[in-house]
Amino acid sequence: MKESISAQLGMNVELQFRITLLFVRLVSGTCPRRGGPSERSPLWTKEKLEPITLQSGQSLVLPCRPPIGLPPPIIFWMDNSFQRLPQSERVSQGLNGDLYFSNVLPEDTREDYICYARFNHTQTIQQKQPISVKVISVDELNDTIAANLSDTEVYGAKSSRERPPTFLTPEGNTSNKEELRGNVLSLECIAEGLPTPLIYWMKEEGTLPFNRTCYRNFQKTLQILQVSEADSGNYRCIAKNALGAIHHTISVTVKAAPYWITAPQNLVLSPGEDGALICRANGNPKPRISWLSNGVPIEIAPDDPSRKIDGDTIIFSNVQERSSAVYQCNASNEYGYLLANAFVNVLAEPPRILTSANTLYQVIANRPALLDCAFFGSPLPTIEWFKGAKGSALRGDIYVLHGNGTLEIPVAQKDSTGTYTCVARNKLGIAKNEAHLEIKDPTRIIKQPEFSVVQRGSTVSFECIVKHDHTLIPTVLWLKDKGELPNDRRFTIDKDHLVVTDVSDDDSGTYTCVANTTLDNVSASAVLIVVAPTPTPAPIYDVPNPPFDLELTDQLDKSVQLSWTPGDDNNSPITKFIIEYEDAMHEAGLWHHQTEVPGTQTTAQLQLSPYVIYSFRVMAENSLGRSLPSERSEQYLTKAAEPDKNPTTVEGLGSEPDNLVITWKPLNGFESNGPGLQYKVSWRQKDGDDEWTSVVVANVSKYIVSGTPTFVPYLIKVQALNDVGFAPEPAVVMGHSGEDLPMVAPGNVQVTVVNSTLAEVHWDPVPLKSIRGHLQGYRIYYWKAQSSSKRNRRHIEKKILTFQGSKTHGMLPGLEPFSNYTLNVRVVNGKGEGPASPDRIFGTPEGVPSAPSSLKIINPTLDSLTLEWDPPSHPNGILTEYILKYQPINSTHELGPLVDLKIPPNKTRWTLKNLNFSTRYKFYFNAQTSAGSGSQITEEGVTTVDEAGILPPDVGAGKAMASRQVDIATQGWFIGLMCAVALLILILLIVCFIRRNKGGKYPVKEKEDAHADPEIQPMKEDDGTFGEYSDAEDHKPLKKGSRTPSDRTVKKEDSDDSLVDYGEGVNGQFNEDGSFIGQYSGKKEKEPAEGNESSEAPSPVNAMNSFV
Repeated sequence: MKESISAQLGMNVELQFRITLLFVRLVSGTCPRRGGPSERSPLWTKEKLEPITLQSGQSLVLPCRPPIGLPPPIIFWMDNSFQRLPQSERVSQGLNGDLYFSNVLPEDTREDYICYARFNHTQTIQQKQPISVKVISVDELNDTIAANLSDTEVYGAKSSRERPPTFLTPEGNTSNKEELRGNVLSLECIAEGLPTPLIYWMKEEGTLPFNRTCYRNFQKTLQILQVSEADSGNYRCIAKNALGAIHHTISVTVKAAPYWITAPQNLVLSPGEDGALICRANGNPKPRISWLSNGVPIEIAPDDPSRKIDGDTIIFSNVQERSSAVYQCNASNEYGYLLANAFVNVLAEPPRILTSANTLYQVIANRPALLDCAFFGSPLPTIEWFKGAKGSALRGDIYVLHGNGTLEIPVAQKDSTGTYTCVARNKLGIAKNEAHLEIKDPTRIIKQPEFSVVQRGSTVSFECIVKHDHTLIPTVLWLKDKGELPNDRRFTIDKDHLVVTDVSDDDSGTYTCVANTTLDNVSASAVLIVVAPTPTPAPIYDVPNPPFDLELTDQLDKSVQLSWTPGDDNNSPITKFIIEYEDAMHEAGLWHHQTEVPGTQTTAQLQLSPYVIYSFRVMAENSLGRSLPSERSEQYLTKAAEPDKNPTTVEGLGSEPDNLVITWKPLNGFESNGPGLQYKVSWRQKDGDDEWTSVVVANVSKYIVSGTPTFVPYLIKVQALNDVGFAPEPAVVMGHSGEDLPMVAPGNVQVTVVNSTLAEVHWDPVPLKSIRGHLQGYRIYYWKAQSSSKRNRRHIEKKILTFQGSKTHGMLPGLEPFSNYTLNVRVVNGKGEGPASPDRIFGTPEGVPSAPSSLKIINPTLDSLTLEWDPPSHPNGILTEYILKYQPINSTHELGPLVDLKIPPNKTRWTLKNLNFSTRYKFYFNAQTSAGSGSQITEEGVTTVDEAGILPPDVGAGKAMASRQVDIATQGWFIGLMCAVALLILILLIVCFIRRNKGGKYPVKEKEDAHADPEIQPMKEDDGTFGEYSDAEDHKPLKKGSRTPSDRTVKKEDSDDSLVDYGEGVNGQFNEDGSFIGQYSGKKEKEPAEGNESSEAPSPVNAMNSFV
């Protein structure tokens, strides 16, 4: 057998490469790379694999157990023809590489179950010895056992009848799994049973994350991507078939290397200022924060009186220039660390503006304009913007000032053009910078290309007329189907036209005209359809031609009659006409819908608004679409009139306690009805006899009335007017002047304790006049009283509850039992909180305690167990006693009688005596206060086995039990017995060694040379056969090896005197000294071939990088 393996390992390079190439193509469909790695792959452990015979319906696990490697190898199962073994809900590969059969079927019978391990770091593949599996019926199994009793291993004796599921992996009812935050969490459950069980997954007390959960391996593997701490918990897998179900709980704990919550940021301070560096990180376990100053641990760094360390924060007070330093924050736990630098720079610098002076900004109208003003200074300068040589700082709705100094005009208009000045100030000086803004007209396509249907061989023209700002130079680009035009002389571009001559079918598509300037771009598209020419002229079906000869008649103040002549309908009747108008005075270039009339009508009476320069155009529409617009009509200016409507959305709200801010939505130019649009703003107190106070304003939408009383109701109205007259009388709305903080605290605060965690608070309402604003509600501040030691350690945490409206009572939930609390009540309005009521102190009664923190079983003996515990973390009162209950559990998990025991509250350890030998006990343990018993903690423990062989005594025989606890290891009879056993084993080993050496005298080598097996003969290189075998190749990865024929048989030569004559033929075995094991056994019946003695069978390797 060893010589056969040697010959296979000696396969020449050319044949090995061909087989490797075939293997790669079959498995991965990719080409291998030539050349092998310099490292050696891990080797498979040597083992003898017996054929497996089992009954149909039984479960089976084929172990892989690959060599250990870093990173771990990739496992896959294949047959002798390099084909992947089919997997299903019944047969699947586990995460550990083993192949699991929930139940076997006759078609699972095969001799070439082969496990492959791919090692990426060496770019090699190792294979396990093939495993032979035979699945037979009960009768066939009995025949096989009788014929091959000494050579065949029979898996189990279970019946193949249907059975409920049991888990093949994992074992037991529960297991634990840890994973790092951000990794992929993989949980696996594989069950056996008949019929095949199905696997279901759930998370106890939660749901699986929908967008991060996936299932693998026929739902036997649950994967959660980007796992986080929130994914910790218990996951349950359920195996179910028609006969029952079983479940397994996996407790998942997600650990985490440190990650930033708030990383420290660079700090620039001026002398005398205060600041802070904050270094906040999270992880599991919680990271430890440490600081360094200029690379030195802060504990031994030079002292700085302006610096104070407070955990994850360094607080600076009244810094000086010597306080400048580089600080490092280190957050670390057992899974990693974070390190961040922060520069604290203390300097005094007057303002400097970093943006270039006199920068020119060009913006398209109605788009945002951003004017930069990057600055630097210490202390941090304040930034203001001004427009023109004079004027106040720019504020309000039409300007936005960003923190980096940038001024934003959200909707830039023509009047936004001008020079803007950025001013930076601090206590050390002032700096200025000017920027220039120009507003440009948007680019528009006023004549767009049109949809066209043309005959093959004809000419088509697309028109694209662009209107743009006169200071900008546009470029026009034509595209076909979003790509460049074909490089063909038939395509010509002439000013505003694209012309295509001799049109072909390939010219069909979408043609787009793109107009670009340095500031904007617009585009318009049209579709070209090419059709076959007709031998005779056919009617042209198209959209109508545009109307023409527009005429205005019957011109009145608020109406006019428009008439027109229809264009050709192109063989599709016109269904309607669409009339649009342009307001050249207020919105030049924009066309608005005016009205529609039936296709049989060629005149329309149009209703007009005052003070508008009208132009009209008409479009015709048929079933194919809408025509181009007609030429515009002559302009018609309507007479001015007084406004016919007033501003809407009038409101009155105070921004300060002594003012009233009146706002409204202004009229647009079309609604002004005449020149000189203004607004008459009127107000008076609602509850007074004062006359209306009025003011007329223009070009604003807000007016501020100063010097008003605090929170007084006002009547407000805003009326539009122009040079012609006033709009109708406006509606009166009510507003209020500004609010101020309430003056009075709620009185008569009473607290009623409902139970240990709930209290009810009552208070008297505050007089409405003292609220000085809109009553928002009442706010209760409450906090738990701390001991003097705790107050020194941390700040008192106050809790807040707000009750809306005029409620005068509320409930405080979530209180801690057996605690003292302090509270006060405040009234809240739109400005803020009023003063606090006097503090009220109350206490909560005792509650039931939490479960003891821990319970451990220590020092088990033959008849006693010692319990050790930690008190409850939340006693919620004064502990009165501990309650211990316990009961035995027999081998069938049945519970015995329950024993109840009370333990003093000052104990943390208790020993139970007179217990049964080798018995499992279950313990139930809880604490108790005067309010009742708390939650239980449970634990199980087992008394030790009676090693002297004495039967366990009955319950109650404590003294007899104690007297029989003898250490047999020190008894003389026991020592003598052990020595006799050791001597007997030594004699047996010597006899076996002598008998083994007698089997090596048969001259196998000479007989083998005389009748060599053709499968192990050297082959010549010139016919592509195997070369000489070298011992140096014995333990190398099988990169140049081959394998036996796929039918797993070996042919014999004509001579009868071969190794087959002496037992197992080519599958016979050799001892370490080369002797033949079966030399005296004679010929046998044909038996299943055994695996090679070497654990590393020939396999194609090297260049399997792409196989997974």
